[in-house]
Amino acid sequence: MSATRPVPRAEDLGRVHLLGIAGVGVSAVARLLLARGLSVSGTDAKDLPVLGQLRAAGATVHVGFDASHLGEADTLVLSSVIREDNPELMEARRRGLRVLHRSQALASLMAERVGVTVAGTHGKTTTSSMIAVMLREAGREPTFAIGAALPQLGTNAELGAGEAFVAEADESDGSFLNYAPSVAVITNVEADHLDHYGTADAVHAAFDDYAALLPERGLLVACTDDAGSAAAAAHLVAARPSARVAGYGFAAGATYRLSAASHGGVASVATLTGPDGVDRTLRLRVPGDHNLRNAAAAYAVGIELGLGPEEALRGLAAFGGAARRFERKGEADGVTVYDDYAHHPTEVAAALAAARAVAGAGRVHAIFQPHLFSRTRDFAREFGEALSAADTVRLLPVYAAREEPMEGVGSELIAAAVTAPCSVVPPERAVGLVAAEAAAGDVVMTIGAGDVTFLGAGLLDALGRRAAS
Repeated sequence: MSATRPVPRAEDLGRVHLLGIAGVGVSAVARLLLARGLSVSGTDAKDLPVLGQLRAAGATVHVGFDASHLGEADTLVLSSVIREDNPELMEARRRGLRVLHRSQALASLMAERVGVTVAGTHGKTTTSSMIAVMLREAGREPTFAIGAALPQLGTNAELGAGEAFVAEADESDGSFLNYAPSVAVITNVEADHLDHYGTADAVHAAFDDYAALLPERGLLVACTDDAGSAAAAAHLVAARPSARVAGYGFAAGATYRLSAASHGGVASVATLTGPDGVDRTLRLRVPGDHNLRNAAAAYAVGIELGLGPEEALRGLAAFGGAARRFERKGEADGVTVYDDYAHHPTEVAAALAAARAVAGAGRVHAIFQPHLFSRTRDFAREFGEALSAADTVRLLPVYAAREEPMEGVGSELIAAAVTAPCSVVPPERAVGLVAAEAAAGDVVMTIGAGDVTFLGAGLLDALGRRAAS
């Protein structure tokens, strides 16, 4: 969704009604508006647990869309999943109410703070979460709005008293161009969301536009290990030679350079060398080189915001992970179950690499649910190659989300490219198969952006029954 400038001031929004209020992005806006003391109402199609939390915080919440729910709202906030024929949106347009995308509402709140936005095809949730935890641990009381709950904080958004506002900037619908950050992070840029952009070139162009949002003395933090991120940084400097860029990663010449990485279980350690030339030890409680990169980006942001190096490192060491990002669901009969939101081939490969490191001599079993027919069609071969890193693969039917089924497109396209033992099965069958074949010391991964996340409890229950039999 393209930008509407200037965004209104938060105090001018009046009574705010939010559509899809249970969604992770919209609920974050609702939490912040409530904390600001604004009148908040909203509607969602389903009565999800988050609605109870919002009610307790003071919101008026409805289940099921109806034009009457608008009440006396002055501003309507929505996400891109809301259709134009939604009765509450249609009524808002009939009344001539201000209609904002959720990113525009966040931008109105961010205007009062030092904005830090994190964008990228992968890693933006974890990186923005790391920044928020790091700043909190340092006593800086940031405001944050993130695309997943932080288990150690119990929320996906919080209004802090400090100057920093940390937001995950979603590129999927172009709405990351609605912000005006002082610090912008690009973790990586790859072809994705082609249902919106059409071509890979259009994805890269959008990230160039995102970098260009920075003011003259703003800072771009870009991953030097990723060709797309590095290209966006180079394009910014070419267009604006005075632009400030901090590169991070394992590549030689990175402003914040990682080296000597090692992994043990779910822990990661690396040497991090900053622009002062001093080697320091970065310790994390999450696995994988990708998370070391995410932490290096967060560290660069911390230094820019005035944290001392050791202060930033202590904050990162305290990070315990974000929901659905290699999240440990439990262990039963010697088998450990993890859940991950990965829904792009690169993300799947990273999740399985981390699982392999944790499993050690054990096997890795993957239950993967493709997300979107268009993504399955565009990346079936790449998904198959990534999933082949597992010892066994169970593929669930495609999670349609906002799309209609496409003729000839299904999980079987991915199965054809998997070299590990693989089958396409319904969810309940996948749980039974994996519970029967996993052995003590093995790791099971439920992977995907859909409802595959709910299989973890069933897996642990089945493994527990196996142990008791």
